[in-house]
Amino acid sequence: MKAPILSPAHLRIAELAFWLALASSFFLLPDKLTLMSQIMIFGLFAVSLDMALGYAGILTVGHAAFFGAGAYAAGLLARYGWSEPFTGLAFALAVSGLLGYLLSYLVVRGADLTRLMITIGVCVLLYELANRLSGITGGTDGLQGVVIAPVLGLFDFDLYGKTAFCYAFAVVLAMFLLVRLVLRSPFGLALRGIHDSRKRMTAIGSPVEARLRMAYAMSAAVAGVAGALLAQTTQFVGIESIGFNRSAEVLIILVLGGTGRLYGGMIGAIVYMLVHDWFADMNPQYWMFWLGIFLIAAVMLGRGGIMGALSRFVRTGKAR
Repeated sequence: MKAPILSPAHLRIAELAFWLALASSFFLLPDKLTLMSQIMIFGLFAVSLDMALGYAGILTVGHAAFFGAGAYAAGLLARYGWSEPFTGLAFALAVSGLLGYLLSYLVVRGADLTRLMITIGVCVLLYELANRLSGITGGTDGLQGVVIAPVLGLFDFDLYGKTAFCYAFAVVLAMFLLVRLVLRSPFGLALRGIHDSRKRMTAIGSPVEARLRMAYAMSAAVAGVAGALLAQTTQFVGIESIGFNRSAEVLIILVLGGTGRLYGGMIGAIVYMLVHDWFADMNPQYWMFWLGIFLIAAVMLGRGGIMGALSRFVRTGKAR
């Protein structure tokens, strides 16, 4: 049986339905708004990792360094200076993007094993730095006392998470569309070419290292925005936001959803965090065991992640 073919119009309808379904959770899941906000934030975080790993082919397992840098940048700005939320996002984007660009000179030049060691090392160093500077960051107790001003001066962050959900949804959607625009541009196509054959792109005169450095910096900046969103919506920055475990978690989310497929990070975040929440409620003592079984089964049965499995059943008009 041949897989059904979806035209570009069908894909646009499916895309619209996806975002409408996320938005409808505001009405359908009023008791889960905090969870849904975090799902969208971690989905954006996974999309940022996909820019580096899935599209540029930069192997990294320390992306929480940028997520945590953005969270601390927005949290510290609100704690000690300026609490306007959009300014905090811009500041986190700038800090994380600059950090990513500086580190790209080390990451891009190395081989895969070198990149693994560098990214892990940077993540661990920043974690220890945040722990040592406990007078500023709060150390293991986390950065507390973060108060975010009302969004647009009108909407206060309430205990029910309504403002946080709407704010997170708007920012995640805007950042996702921006990332999609970049990846569909000639720059994004060049990244695809570098991922497929770096030697061939070098042979035709493409500035491979410069493009990879820019892609890594953009990926870091988007991760910083995701971290800032988490800090602002929870009004707290935990030290685990910059730890290696957070890097491993977002890598699992991306692999579950599917790398190099744009929506893989979002789909992976939805499935991972909903299953995570369900297992935690079902069996608070052994939930990690069942989550591990689920992840192993998902990877073994769904080669290429959830999006990869879907692509084997549904073809797009381009495949024809």
